[in-house]
Amino acid sequence: MFDSRRGLGVHHTRAHDERLPNRECNHCGDSFYCESARAYCSETCHDAAVSYEGEANPNFSDATEKTNCEVCGAEFEYYPSEKDGVYCSDCVENVAWRDPPQTSGTAHHSWSGGKLSVSCDVCDAHIGRYPSQIQSEVVLCSRDCHAEWLSEAFTGDGHPNWRGGGVGEYGPGWRAVREQALERDDHACVLCGAAADDLGRNPDVHHIVPVRLFAAMPALAVRDAHTLDNVVSLCPGCHRRAEFGRVSPSELRWRAGIPRTDAPVAGGAMA
Repeated sequence: MFDSRRGLGVHHTRAHDERLPNRECNHCGDSFYCESARAYCSETCHDAAVSYEGEANPNFSDATEKTNCEVCGAEFEYYPSEKDGVYCSDCVENVAWRDPPQTSGTAHHSWSGGKLSVSCDVCDAHIGRYPSQIQSEVVLCSRDCHAEWLSEAFTGDGHPNWRGGGVGEYGPGWRAVREQALERDDHACVLCGAAADDLGRNPDVHHIVPVRLFAAMPALAVRDAHTLDNVVSLCPGCHRRAEFGRVSPSELRWRAGIPRTDAPVAGGAMA
């Protein structure tokens, strides 16, 4: 026996590790404990007792309305809150009657007038180009015209590596040392081995220490660059690699069998 329900509840919790029921389920009538004013003991009882159909739905605004489908003409019901009542459910699922979106020509979202008729800057041929394709300074119609334009545009002072032009004629001694280098190297590239028969002509003869450095030194002259230990035979491709510094002078000398020397040439370069 307890003097109050609170005392009974405290004892029940401590002795039986559960709280006394304080509510009765509105659906099944079972007693249960809940700190809030819950009307049902479980979600199962709640779902069984509460309906969301028709007017019981909290979003119910009115009954359904009837209309005719604009595609097949059949009468169907719809909720005004869901849609405007244009197509029945069967026609909504069947896409055969729908017109595919137009995405070509003027109907495209990025349409800006189509191609323009322009002339190639090399051969004057008329070609069609979109405005976005003619934003550059030059318009070209083919790879051949592109190659021809590059050949002209990047020659001389148009080349990004232009440094003010050449050094003029190579002067005395050049022809003789050129022939000597070709004979020494068996008329073949010292790097890749391409011979005159492979190239259709003799290889280029490259100055290991550039002629421009000799021309820039007051104590030296251009002819001082024309020595057999300063030239090697290279095919055009390897010649470009050497000109752009992708092959070291020491490797060129080693490939050509030129003995190493520590004598400085033209501003500190090694001969």
